[in-house]
Amino acid sequence: MKIFNRVNPLIAALVVAALIAGLLFVFWPSSDKKYIVADFPRTVSLYEGSDVKILGVAVGKVDSVVPEGTKVRVKLSYDAKYKVPANAKAAVISPSVVGDRFVQLTPAYRGGEVMADNTHLGVDRTATPLELDEIFRSLNDLNISLGPNGANKSDASGTGPLTRLLDSTARNLGGQGVQFNQTLKNFGAFSKTLADNKDELFGTLSQVEQFTKTLSKNDQTVRSFNDSLASGADLLAGERQDLAAVLRNLSTAMTQVRSFVKENKASLTRNISGLNRISKTLVKQRDALDKTLQYAPTALNNLYLAGNVKQGTLDTRDNAGQLFSQLQDDPAATLCTLIGQANPPGGVCSTISGAMKSKAPGRAAALSGTSTQPARVVEPIDPTMGGLLEPTR
Repeated sequence: MKIFNRVNPLIAALVVAALIAGLLFVFWPSSDKKYIVADFPRTVSLYEGSDVKILGVAVGKVDSVVPEGTKVRVKLSYDAKYKVPANAKAAVISPSVVGDRFVQLTPAYRGGEVMADNTHLGVDRTATPLELDEIFRSLNDLNISLGPNGANKSDASGTGPLTRLLDSTARNLGGQGVQFNQTLKNFGAFSKTLADNKDELFGTLSQVEQFTKTLSKNDQTVRSFNDSLASGADLLAGERQDLAAVLRNLSTAMTQVRSFVKENKASLTRNISGLNRISKTLVKQRDALDKTLQYAPTALNNLYLAGNVKQGTLDTRDNAGQLFSQLQDDPAATLCTLIGQANPPGGVCSTISGAMKSKAPGRAAALSGTSTQPARVVEPIDPTMGGLLEPTR
């Protein structure tokens, strides 16, 4: 007891106060609300205690509504467990024509930064509904504008333009209810078609946008093309007389061609038919034509080389050595070849063969095919020179 009597009462009071403050700091519950200060142009039917909502769910209250000059400052509080995006706005919502209103925080939080405590929202981030008296005032202004002192003011005929428009519309639509109804249905079907094909429609618009961007990127090229097109148009304009003359002459020529075709219809038909046959023949003989075109240059070159300009003759192979050899081996066959007969029965070859039997039976047997010796192959003579000359008949 003596020790406590010696302690300064002031120090004891300070120690007790510090202990109480520490306990309050540790055990006192922290704030579970966040605040927003918002400025509205007006706050009709918004009072202290009105709800603050997110997606229609109440999350807080209006703490105060204080007018400040041309605006009204409203202090809002909401439960801190709800997150509000940093770019959120505040709007006064009127659930009915008559009744209290509430403040809606929009949009809802979907991720990103969160609005800090005591954030201030200016008038540009708040909104208020259109008031009923403003709607009536707008309707009244429209009525006056369309009335006899506005757009429907009477002219010299005593009738206003709006009246004439309504009368004309009534006359045009009179008795056309079925067609007008069908038009509305068709328009509805058209709208539905556009809605069903919105992807293709927007895809087309996207392609048009890309085409426009391409034109924009190639602006100089497009301008050059337009300049060239304009120059071409100017050139045609300068030559329009000549172009007109050409068109007139072409018209005359077409008239003459028509007359020629009409007068020679039968001949043209025959010629076209003949040309058709020739074309078919050429198609059938295309292999022969191919070989002719392949070998004709060589044949013509050989013919050119065979010509003797100095002597005026065509040098060819006379086969004299082979002829003498055949005369020694088989004179009868050689004589028959020279006179151009193929051993017909009872012909000249038969006479020659009979005359040769008495002198050379073995050689004469070559003509009759009874010889025991193998017959020699006689090389035929081509009088057409490979088809270049026409044979004598």
